[in-house]
Amino acid sequence: MSFIRARSLRVVIGGLAAAAAGVLAFAAPAAAATGTVHTDSGAAVNVHSGPHTGDSVVGSVANGAGITIDCQTYGDTVTGKYGTSNVWDHISTGYITDTYVYTGSDGLVAPLCAGTSTACSTSGLNDPRTCAQAVSWAVSHETTSYVADYYNRCDHVVGLAYGFSASGSTTAYNHWLAVPASLKHAGDTNVPPGGLAFFSGGAGHVMISIGDGKFVSNDIHGNGTLTETTISEIKSTWGKPYLGWTQPWFQANH
Repeated sequence: MSFIRARSLRVVIGGLAAAAAGVLAFAAPAAAATGTVHTDSGAAVNVHSGPHTGDSVVGSVANGAGITIDCQTYGDTVTGKYGTSNVWDHISTGYITDTYVYTGSDGLVAPLCAGTSTACSTSGLNDPRTCAQAVSWAVSHETTSYVADYYNRCDHVVGLAYGFSASGSTTAYNHWLAVPASLKHAGDTNVPPGGLAFFSGGAGHVMISIGDGKFVSNDIHGNGTLTETTISEIKSTWGKPYLGWTQPWFQANH
């Protein structure tokens, strides 16, 4: 990936490149960049039609081959030779995960691809877990069985994902109101992994994005459950208007 191999920090998600204000801490360069593909096994790396492992494979790049990166974007989180990241590099034939590309730089090395949304970031928020770690927690705790700690406690659940014993807010809607405006993306349904999606209606609702338009939410598929869903399902099933998403800001830190 774009991070220098000598760095001790190996777990990196694209959101760590975003500042608390929701803009990139490392300004994306204005020109294309170059990199070299490296794998431990010596195997080639697949090129996909989009920045997701489920997107069709349209080619491959041999180990040791040089590439030209015309832009970078955020997609599925992948673990490769240079750590864990959700950054993908766009080359002439498609998208390749940045975790197998060495550029010698400590940040994004090419412009953001058109349509790239702001990434999730815990920068300056003092959350116990990173965006990637929160997503991992949410996915690993999915259950169709009743868990008392999840029932009717959506804001508590997203707090747990980020390592808090309590979110600090009385309701999801109050949480939304308390989040600083600079960390809100009202009406934006393109929620990056780790972002918190909020709804109004009564006490409101909040759930955590795991990417690709999917979210982990409590109660939507049964009281006390924790399962995957979408914004549209929450709206149609519960009739709750969508407010937008925020960076993982919690009252517990303030």
